[in-house]
Amino acid sequence: MRHLSDVERRARLARRHAVAPGLRAPDAVAATRAMTVLHATEPATVYLSLFARVDELTHAEVDRVLYDERELVKQLAMRRTLFVFPRDLLPAAWGSASARVATQLRARLVKEVEAGGIATDGSAWLDAARGAVLARLAEDGELSAQDLRDQVPELAGRLDMAVGKSYGANVPIAPRVLTQLAVETEIVRGRNAGHWRTSRPLWTLMRGWLGEEPAPLKSDEGYAELVARWLATFGPGTAADIQWWLGGTAGAVKQALAAVGAVQVALDGDGVGWVLPDDLEPDGGAEPWAALLPVLDPTVMGWKDRSFYLGPHGEALFDRNGNAGSTAWWDGRIVGCWVQDPDGVVHVDLLEEVDAAGRAALDHEAARLTAWLDGTRVSTVYSSPAMKRAFAAVSGG
Repeated sequence: MRHLSDVERRARLARRHAVAPGLRAPDAVAATRAMTVLHATEPATVYLSLFARVDELTHAEVDRVLYDERELVKQLAMRRTLFVFPRDLLPAAWGSASARVATQLRARLVKEVEAGGIATDGSAWLDAARGAVLARLAEDGELSAQDLRDQVPELAGRLDMAVGKSYGANVPIAPRVLTQLAVETEIVRGRNAGHWRTSRPLWTLMRGWLGEEPAPLKSDEGYAELVARWLATFGPGTAADIQWWLGGTAGAVKQALAAVGAVQVALDGDGVGWVLPDDLEPDGGAEPWAALLPVLDPTVMGWKDRSFYLGPHGEALFDRNGNAGSTAWWDGRIVGCWVQDPDGVVHVDLLEEVDAAGRAALDHEAARLTAWLDGTRVSTVYSSPAMKRAFAAVSGG
């Protein structure tokens, strides 16, 4: 059995994830394809993840491929998470990961509607609300969530969530209905009416946004395509890594690995991973490299077991729900995080010592990112403990 050590796995990151200077992608679409998908829970992550992988990237280029050419499209899929997909990968997700999430979310929403007293038949109510939203968008083309709430009576209700809990809240039902329609691929987050770092999408019909109605792949075919793309980006990885990333079942992963002809390889620590059948040759790797990656970047979030690049820093760099904060990388390993000071200057905060070359490379990446942000400060709800400490230090708090 071919053995792929942690050292070789880290070397693969430089080229395959387009994060090493000199090995970056030529454009935003190529960078997204390199990563299979980009996390889009926070809109700024998309821009920052692409900036880390494309030299001379402009905000206008990202806007162009997202909103004009629509080569990259936002879709709720794996683990109920919003991603940016290359357009050609959408049918695979629609028939597999998105369909699975749609079934789960619908059942939950139906129960919430009935428990909240909005309707005694939650399923019928949801069908009526869906139809009303689709009819409105068919007539008006694109509308904000607020416009839809104002114009569609079915979206006016509210729900009491987590009653009796400290985190309980009274929330509008409109976002849940729109999310359901989006995961079902009926509607899509279109143009953003706000700044690139904020989310104010105009909702529109998916078929109108794409200009066509691609058919979803069958579930097994969809999972096989997603797993093949994942292996090309993240392989080697364990079956547990793939199942976590997909948010699917062990059976679906096993079937997909067989469908793509995946091959077992040995990992450090007596683990067993998988790669594509044509991916057994040594990778060229790269010279030592530095990178600053944003909150929820796909390189950080690609595996369940992150020990080969994360080391002992998990508690410092992830929140309690497993969301990654910003990360600073040196030669294939995470060595710290980065934050902005009140003036927007990027600072690297190290969790371990690096040599002089590493420090200089990280300082260069911090200056590069500071210049690109040009004074714009990016906030996040996913600040890690390390980020909170670092921000307090640079802000004098």
